[in-house]
Amino acid sequence: MILTDEQRLDWLRLIRSENVGPRTFRALINQYGGAAAALDALPDLARRGGRLLLKVYSRAEAEKEMTAAARLDVRFIAMGEPDYPKTLQAVDTAPPLIGLRGNAAVLAKPSVAIVGSRNASASGLTFTERLARQLGEAGYVVISGLARGIDTKAHKATLETGTVAVLAGGHDRIYPAQNEPLLQAILDQGGAVISEMPMGWEPRGRDFPRRNRIVSGLSYGVVVVEAARRSGSLITARFALEQGREVFAVPGSPLDPRAEGTNDLIRDGATLCAGIEHVTSVLEPLIASGPRLDRSAEEPHYALGSEELWDELDLPDIARAPVRPVMPDAGIENEAQEGQADLITFLGPSPVAIDDLVRQTGLSIRSVQTALLELEIAGRLERHGGNAVSLLGS
Repeated sequence: MILTDEQRLDWLRLIRSENVGPRTFRALINQYGGAAAALDALPDLARRGGRLLLKVYSRAEAEKEMTAAARLDVRFIAMGEPDYPKTLQAVDTAPPLIGLRGNAAVLAKPSVAIVGSRNASASGLTFTERLARQLGEAGYVVISGLARGIDTKAHKATLETGTVAVLAGGHDRIYPAQNEPLLQAILDQGGAVISEMPMGWEPRGRDFPRRNRIVSGLSYGVVVVEAARRSGSLITARFALEQGREVFAVPGSPLDPRAEGTNDLIRDGATLCAGIEHVTSVLEPLIASGPRLDRSAEEPHYALGSEELWDELDLPDIARAPVRPVMPDAGIENEAQEGQADLITFLGPSPVAIDDLVRQTGLSIRSVQTALLELEIAGRLERHGGNAVSLLGS
């Protein structure tokens, strides 16, 4: 699949619109057959979900962002396109669009993430440099988050063999600013830089965990070198486990607070890492089998006489998308509207499987999905892994 320029603009508008995250994006694409139809449906979905006003990213805003991105040689790659990383595509919360600078070829190579403390010890930095360099020489691309400390050392050690930096902000808002020369070196030596955030976006605290899920999602495994018990690196490790990735932890002195998190990971079942062989022996069989690709989103191409391939992601029980996009018919919408009040009674702060909602409410799967979309676009619903949803507090 390769999007047309118009479709790419629609994808950007849809993912930038209020209350539309990766899971919602895929649900909308599958429900309405394409981003253009989903954009048209957003205001009415929000209204029926109890939200009077919804900020839909305008065409002018999307064109302005694309122009700003082009100035930095950033191009938007859509899930399902050849340059979109296959490992990331297999993740439930993978961004539908990523902004990419640099060499897309490095994203196709086997990769390992290395993360750790910003205030790393000398021994931690030395080990990171040695491990990263050896992984690069063994044919692995090293992924990290461009942060100070362990991230910086991992990137520097693999400039010649290939490294990818994942940003928490926009491509024109590098954090920390002191690593702008390192970012440029990554690009100059054939690496890549990725961000899902809009151009001009200053990274905030909650944006770093969002970035971390991409760091782990790009990789077959995550190596945590040093991490205190409240370290953001442990968030990356948790995402890795949720994504079915391998987690490795470098042991440290029990007297060093920077080793408390990694020692805890080992105690909880992470693979102890004291050298490259501990990583490669685990990952080589996984790489040989390749990532499990069961999630994507595609725009239909209306070629006469062709049958579209369509991957149903978070909506496995919705009928396959037809050759032309179809808005839910009035009967479905009326049933969903009438059943929304009943549906809410089955929802609460704890995630519940959509299949259970269908069974308990007696509504059709399409009616339940339409009602859930209305609540989600209105900001009243949250999606979780495992095709589960929960009601947000008012």
